Amino acid sequence: MNTNPSHQEIKDREHQTWSNVAEGWRKNDELLRRNAEPVTQRMLDLAAINPGNWVLDIASGTGEPAIPAALRVGPSGKVIGTDLVDDMLAVARDKARQQQIDNIEFHCVDGETLPFGADEFHATTIRWGLMFMPDPVSCLRQAHNALKKEGRLVVSCWAEPERNPFFTHIMSILGQFMELPQPPAGAPGVFAFADPDRLVSTIKESGFQNIEIEDLAINMVVADSGEEYWKIMEGLAGPIVQLMKQMDEDTKANFIRAVIDSANELKQGDKLHMVGTTWIAHARK
Repeated sequence: MNTNPSHQEIKDREHQTWSNVAEGWRKNDELLRRNAEPVTQRMLDLAAINPGNWVLDIASGTGEPAIPAALRVGPSGKVIGTDLVDDMLAVARDKARQQQIDNIEFHCVDGETLPFGADEFHATTIRWGLMFMPDPVSCLRQAHNALKKEGRLVVSCWAEPERNPFFTHIMSILGQFMELPQPPAGAPGVFAFADPDRLVSTIKESGFQNIEIEDLAINMVVADSGEEYWKIMEGLAGPIVQLMKQMDEDTKANFIRAVIDSANELKQGDKLHMVGTTWIAHARK
């Protein structure tokens, strides 16, 4: 395994990873949207988005928080969502069309090579996308350039692994069935910005000021059974799905059974709750 992949190799890997689960995100969109709503709304509040604003949402995926931002800015405002994976944006476009939201556009572009001019946007949001970029400073510098004077940046990234059992529980079981890659600290991935000091310093290096950070815990997954938990994660967790491709069919079946059984043991009452904790950092140009 290449332990020092190039930036392009990382981007190709991420493109494949999230293309694999685009339909799973479509299927689970309402569940994910509802469970992540506290993060979305907090980000939009911190971005101080008002009617008439122009908003750039980088790594928009299936349209969150771009679509809620479009509702806030109203018909006199505009939102542009970008993502590396057009299969994910197809879900976002369908959602916007179904809701008859016409003040929003989605463009498939690399977050590190944004095609926007200077001083175009009042706010930029990046929800759970910056940590997958091989050069996050490049992305943030371009976001800084695209913001108007005093424009706001709001970024969310997952906090420490131990505070994110919705993801780490299944990864701990996966480690019983295969050797997991051990990327160096800060390498692109789910927990690249688990250290809040690194997130703050990266934002500062990109030219932003008045940086503040807070954390927010949510029930990222709520399921009736271990089987439902597995189906949800199979549809959403691109990195796990990618790693499972290395398994033979018997190993895969045993892994899935272990996930389901362990999740059932974690139920409290009739429901299984898997918590996720995210950093939310905000700053000004």
